[in-house]
Amino acid sequence: MYLLGGFTLLVLVLWGFERLYLRGQGVESYPPPTDPEAVQRFIRSGGPGPEFQQLIKVVRELTLRISIGRSHQNLQAARSAFDSISAGHEFKSEFFPVDAGGMPAEWVIAPGADKTRRMLYIHGGGFVVGSPISHRAITSKFAEITGCAVLAIDYRLMPEHRYSNCIEDCRTAYRWILNNGPDGPGEIRQLFIGGDSAGGNLALSLIAWIRDHGLRAPEAVVALSPLTDVTFSGVSLHANLDTDIMLYVYWTYKVRPCDPLVSPLLGDLSNLPPTLVQASEAEMLLDDARRYVYKACASGSPAKLQTWPDMVHIWQIFDPQIPQAVEAWVEIDKFLKDRASA
Repeated sequence: MYLLGGFTLLVLVLWGFERLYLRGQGVESYPPPTDPEAVQRFIRSGGPGPEFQQLIKVVRELTLRISIGRSHQNLQAARSAFDSISAGHEFKSEFFPVDAGGMPAEWVIAPGADKTRRMLYIHGGGFVVGSPISHRAITSKFAEITGCAVLAIDYRLMPEHRYSNCIEDCRTAYRWILNNGPDGPGEIRQLFIGGDSAGGNLALSLIAWIRDHGLRAPEAVVALSPLTDVTFSGVSLHANLDTDIMLYVYWTYKVRPCDPLVSPLLGDLSNLPPTLVQASEAEMLLDDARRYVYKACASGSPAKLQTWPDMVHIWQIFDPQIPQAVEAWVEIDKFLKDRASA
């Protein structure tokens, strides 16, 4: 009897720890924004198209290579496979390595770039894989459409490092880019922040920190399929499990998942810069994107959500192979041009 009672008590303690300490009080439900321009869906007649079917084969092969590397505890093999995502692209930009306040990074410079206008880009990869090399297709595109000098940082990855190190590196990079350009120390006229997936998580965490510390705010933020809720309470994490062929998330509880530092959705979303969030309606992080925008709008921050059906996670990296990626970049271009001229 005493043994049974002790076991029951242990179960209750563990349940309380997981439910109240790790997951916190949950996420309040926010209604869709009243502004009809704040939420947009892009649907193509006839479905995703033949280009997308070819892309599916490529993504499945890539995901398999990454998974094999991770399952054999060969992180270098997984990282090398992930870095090949941008292989085969023809880039109009040039890439220059740089020490960004003690952190390896690279400048991405398109022809005619205005080096007083800059963008900080934070790559995705589940905090485990990814680098400036893997995301050159994205950073080069940002450099082309914005005319900015794009700084792609090579922040520390897990499991060799902690999540807090990822956060520290992004903050270091932000302070550095405020005062440094491709030619060395120099003034900054405009600044944008971008990130995808895990990098989107870090970007959204960063802008809250910028606000709270009274630093110069960026003119705009672009988050592609960001992870915003590490308590994993979004319905789409389960509902889209069978339709998301690309996403995998590596996570270990180094910090409380309900801490706004790691789950931006759970923090104060007021007084943030204009933010564009894009996501696929077929991916597991759809609700992370949707709930973040709904809450940001309800908190008075200018945020916008754009979704596409059927797409893989971070399909924007496959521009111009698929028309939906081209469409996404057209919308990103319009958003950033509007913010730049505001």
